Amino acid sequence: MTVRAALLTEIGAPLRLVDLALPEPRPDQVRVRIAATGVCHSDLSLARGTLRQAVPAVLGHESAGTVVSVGASVTSVAPGDRVVLVWAAPCRECWFCSIGEPWLCERSSDAAAAPYASAEGQEVYPGLSTGGFASETVVGERSVLPVPDGVPLEHAALVGCAVMTGIGAVLETARVQPGQSVLVVGLGGVGLSAVMGAKLAGAAKVIVVDRSPEKLALARSLGATDVLEAGGELAKQVRALTSGRGADHAVDCVGLADTIRSSWSATRRGGTTTVVGIGGKEQQVTFSALELFHFARTIKGCVYGGADPSVLMPRILEHAARSEIDLAALITDTIGLDGIDAAFADMEQGRGARVIVVP
Repeated sequence: MTVRAALLTEIGAPLRLVDLALPEPRPDQVRVRIAATGVCHSDLSLARGTLRQAVPAVLGHESAGTVVSVGASVTSVAPGDRVVLVWAAPCRECWFCSIGEPWLCERSSDAAAAPYASAEGQEVYPGLSTGGFASETVVGERSVLPVPDGVPLEHAALVGCAVMTGIGAVLETARVQPGQSVLVVGLGGVGLSAVMGAKLAGAAKVIVVDRSPEKLALARSLGATDVLEAGGELAKQVRALTSGRGADHAVDCVGLADTIRSSWSATRRGGTTTVVGIGGKEQQVTFSALELFHFARTIKGCVYGGADPSVLMPRILEHAARSEIDLAALITDTIGLDGIDAAFADMEQGRGARVIVVP
């Protein structure tokens, strides 16, 4: 059976709409009709070569949809079930999974390196093990989680990456406590989700930084208490808002050397900086030995929110079902498969929060 997909044929090239020959699921797999897929910065990084991905590939990993069919050994879902896709599904068997760090699973990206379909006589790979820029995809059973009634699939899709990552960075990696102050740098889908996470954590002060007035206004509507336009002396500005100390926590959602360094400098003595944004290997961050000693700050990397998706995703979806977080506010545009390249261009210019693709 063929399905429609947006295909990346080579790094840096525009996506092409093709008919994809998608096989029926193997015993441990699930076939999903895609309802929506968010356009994530990681997709842009894959398309431009910042992150490695075999090609030709169908990108898109922030997806939700409806189960069409299941393999013979699948027991957790059935045809007709509404599901969100997990792009980094833990294997539950490797060393990292065994010590309770499934977000660092050694095998979570194995599916991305194996062809899952064909187009125009070539084998095709699933971007980040998902292949969400298509009308349907086939993934492993561990890569789907149920979506509760009351949460539209277009909203649930965002939980598959941006919302899981941003909220997880605050609740699980940084472990923000009630009454603390949080600085969020960069207000894409992940940064805005971090703002929602800070509100869920009970942060007393949520300071946000971005170049876009529209994103700053959106962040304020989601719970930010103070907004700063990028380009100022960040550490000085943040100290002025935090009794001269700096923020208890900084969450960098950009990943550039300058933003990581300025986020760290805006954190108080003994505070924590969590780096969520994915920068290139050429981005080098430097600290002096004296300041590392003197400030006693902690800096952490954060992969997929630093959380077990099978635990955190259901919690986030329940928050959404109870209207405790506003997923709809993150969506700034809805496009078809033919609009993804334009969405990438907007993303490179810092426009919009989250664009969703409805195939």
